[in-house]
Amino acid sequence: MPEEIEDPDGDDFPRPKEKRFNGPRGPWWRPASTVGRVFVTVGALIVLGGLSTAGYFLKTYLEHDARFRIAGASNIQATGLTEVSRAEMLPVFGEDIGRNVFFVPLSERRRELEAIPWVQRATVMRLLPDQIRISVVERQPVAFTQQGAVTGLVDADGVLLSMSASMMAQRHYSFPVVVGIDPGDSAASRKARMAVYLRLLAELDANNQHNSAQISEIDLTDPEDARVTMQDDTTLLHFGEDRFLERYQRYKAHIAEWKQQYPKLAAADLRYDQMMVLKMDSGADTTQPAANGAAAPGAGETEQAAAKPAEDAPAKVKPASGKTVSGKAASSKTVSDKTASGKTVSGKTVAKGVQGKTGAHVAGKTKSAARAKADAKAKTLVRTKIAAKIKTSTTKIVAAKKNAAQNKKREELKRAALNASRRKPAPMMHPAAAAAEGQ
Repeated sequence: MPEEIEDPDGDDFPRPKEKRFNGPRGPWWRPASTVGRVFVTVGALIVLGGLSTAGYFLKTYLEHDARFRIAGASNIQATGLTEVSRAEMLPVFGEDIGRNVFFVPLSERRRELEAIPWVQRATVMRLLPDQIRISVVERQPVAFTQQGAVTGLVDADGVLLSMSASMMAQRHYSFPVVVGIDPGDSAASRKARMAVYLRLLAELDANNQHNSAQISEIDLTDPEDARVTMQDDTTLLHFGEDRFLERYQRYKAHIAEWKQQYPKLAAADLRYDQMMVLKMDSGADTTQPAANGAAAPGAGETEQAAAKPAEDAPAKVKPASGKTVSGKAASSKTVSDKTASGKTVSGKTVAKGVQGKTGAHVAGKTKSAARAKADAKAKTLVRTKIAAKIKTSTTKIVAAKKNAAQNKKREELKRAALNASRRKPAPMMHPAAAAAEGQ
């Protein structure tokens, strides 16, 4: 028990004897006295020195021990190689043969492996004591590409892949041909085009329909307009950038009718809600409503009537009035005669059997009555046939002007309809919703 002392205030309660050091104590690693601080500092230096020395000896041991040295290519193992061969992979690790396994830059080797076109992703790790283990995920082609005369492959990211024709045959690849994937384009641009391609195939194959098997070629030069050609049809189809299943079903429902009505059908633009524009071989357009495929008002004529051969174009005939009238030439001979007023009529001969001079006026000479009568008849015949030819030519000119006015009116109606459709864009639909609506 503590020693009791007398209370100087006269109190009767005993109190314990006060200790000599009543100050608060600090942590052990921060002693209050100078001796304690020196002791802790020296101890810390000894521990750090020991750890550094041990680390140095360990590092020296690992660097110089032959057990951790990569002896050869057999120490480099890889998995996941199908299209990439070891001969293509090993040059990446050429500098590491004979090197200590701890000094192989794994991150740099991974980036070099992923630079190989067929490698999509790679993992590189050390396997003690002297092994390098590689895991490769290769790219999967989704379409053929045509670069000049060379046929290649392309994956979903737009990366161009090369493969021999014999190897493609062994792999039994069956893809559409994609046009518009240029090696000179940026990786982002190629990937955006392939995204349109993948959406198109996904929508056409929704609900296990496998409609994409009918596609022969897809032109993605314009990523906002996928232009599709089917295997059994040379008609170029403009599918746009969305609602692919709906437009495909519209094409399948009306293609037989279009082919029957327009034998020279070359392209069909399916991007508009209220109409479809059909293009013929000659380049003219025919607009049709989207509802039933019937010809729109004023657009029933095809390019066969609009693009006649140049040989049917009317030749130019000069009548007695001196004006040029368009008409069809009957022969290549020229007749020159004088009218009653003394003016010269120049034009094409109307009868192939008329030869020689017809009524040429010989000044200073007289003719017999019989010859004058014959000449008069010949001149009358020539004038009659020329007048008939001029009348025919005038009729053709009037008909041509009328047709031109009708065609102009049809073009204006078509442009107005197209502008109205473009001002009212189709609402964007989720692919799943578009597929459900197509059903």
